[in-house]
Amino acid sequence: MYVSDTAAGGSRPRPRLSWRVPGNVLALGAVSLVTDVSSEMVTAVLPLYLTLSLGLSMLQFGALDGLYTGVTALVRLAGGQLADRWRRRKLVAGAGYGLSALCKLGLLAAGGSVPALGAVIAADRTGKGLRTAPRDALITLSAPPGALGHAFGVHRAMDTFGALLGPLAAYAVLTATGGAYDAVFVTSFCAAALGVLLLVLYVREPRETAGPRLPASLRAAAGLLRQASFRRLCVAAAALGLVTVSDAFVYLLLQQRAGLDPAVFPLLPVGSSAAYLLLAVPAGRLADRAGRAPVFLAGHAALAAACVLLLGPGWIVPVLLLHGAFYAATDGVLMAVAGPLLPAHLRTSGLALLQTGQAVARTLSSVLFGALWTVWGGDLALTAMTAGLAACALAVLPVLRPIRDNTRENTRENSREEGP
Repeated sequence: MYVSDTAAGGSRPRPRLSWRVPGNVLALGAVSLVTDVSSEMVTAVLPLYLTLSLGLSMLQFGALDGLYTGVTALVRLAGGQLADRWRRRKLVAGAGYGLSALCKLGLLAAGGSVPALGAVIAADRTGKGLRTAPRDALITLSAPPGALGHAFGVHRAMDTFGALLGPLAAYAVLTATGGAYDAVFVTSFCAAALGVLLLVLYVREPRETAGPRLPASLRAAAGLLRQASFRRLCVAAAALGLVTVSDAFVYLLLQQRAGLDPAVFPLLPVGSSAAYLLLAVPAGRLADRAGRAPVFLAGHAALAAACVLLLGPGWIVPVLLLHGAFYAATDGVLMAVAGPLLPAHLRTSGLALLQTGQAVARTLSSVLFGALWTVWGGDLALTAMTAGLAACALAVLPVLRPIRDNTRENTRENSREEGP
């Protein structure tokens, strides 16, 4: 938050950014931390399990990876609408967390059946789709607009600490049980259930400001796209998502390049998560000071650099550092860019709209990359995708540039609309 005191002579010094973070943001961070321990325990072992144990082709894996990313798009808008219409963002987020927790038990019943695994993954991602926009809306409503980059940086750092612990926990469980995936799923469920409990006990719904109860509908949410800045942001995020190489393919390529033993594959996400953890707060604070849109684009430049290094002899540490930097500069920063552009009564719906476009684009990206790998091989597929990412980043630069100039003005307009 911003803090300032009146100086001698009645003058007011320039506000400075404090390191303090609202308690609600910390509570949401704790929920995300525990939940990510749960989810990353599972996702860390799935790529090799599906491609080596079940023998899926890269095209089949690309389709499942796209399902993992894109099924959330089917429910994000619905979750955003329910949260805004009922003004119960915590309730909708809790339903999403609870559904994902139950899906960890569903993995026990799925066994080695690919269709069953696909159904469980779809249900788990449905839970993620329900909870993500309400959770991010709660953050934007709990922190001052000028400090949203810092608030999201802290939240994403806590979230990423859980993502770092998840693969380590999975590795520990597999080592202790002799490779029993069932034990991983049960442990994952216990962590997810704890996350739901923390949400219920410690996260609060921010009080609504005084004023008339404004309607929240799909038509009103779609009308947000008439606002030039928000429309540009949605287009840019979707375009960049279409040429973003998914995490699973990054790790598979790195494993092949470096010739790593499959047993240590679940530890690769730890490197990305560690870099994300270290850089999330600095990236958020830099975005608040220097501009959020430029930092967002810089994150995609880091991903392009990681892809270039993947074409080399398997530089594990630099690739993972750049991969983590990509998330630190894009994930929470994108939400911090969007928050001030949206009125409070449509905040969740607007964020869901933005996230939906990005999720659909990344789904298509996974399927496309899997198809290119199948036809051309991993090297040519990665080269084509990297070139596309660089070209797209240059193309959206003039689209994103005006958003930095308009953010402060939109913040003032939304503040007047929402009341004191």
